[in-house]
Amino acid sequence: MAIWFITLTLLFSSLTAATNSDFFEYISPNSLGLQKEKLLHLHFFLHDNTSGPKPTAVQIAEAQTTNTSSTFFGFLAIADDPLTVAADPGSKVVGKGQGLYGFSDQNEVAVVMLFNFVFTEGKFNGSTLNLLGRNLIFNQERELAIVGGTGVFKFSRGYADLKTYSLDNKTGNAVVEYNIYAFQYY
Repeated sequence: MAIWFITLTLLFSSLTAATNSDFFEYISPNSLGLQKEKLLHLHFFLHDNTSGPKPTAVQIAEAQTTNTSSTFFGFLAIADDPLTVAADPGSKVVGKGQGLYGFSDQNEVAVVMLFNFVFTEGKFNGSTLNLLGRNLIFNQERELAIVGGTGVFKFSRGYADLKTYSLDNKTGNAVVEYNIYAFQYY
């Protein structure tokens, strides 16, 4: 009889422990003030300047074999690139592209990008979108994932279409056009 009592007690206590966790709970999005989602389109240009008196992207590491690699494998850079409304670097700045990119493929020129788009204008001021993915930088068009955000972009998800607007092979300076499509709660 005592063994049955102990067995039942252990069974019920383990079931109770499994349903009453101390570290998570399911909640409604409404409890955070999240009502509906809408699809947002953002369009801007990122200016990645690797040369000149004030570069916006700088090398922070490289592998021993990077200099002999045809794909720059092992090169790692950090960026604080301006985001503008037009391809002209003198056009209105709406934010910054801040993050890391590293050449990550031994067979073709591709970078892995980990970027935050930090917006400084209008209703998006102080909010960020987070970009992650593989970027085949010599392809004219490519896609990367929007994997989240902060501020008005909390819980955002979507993708970014990238197109190289200009690239100076001598200096490494590039202007990249971004069209971002992201779901946003409001």
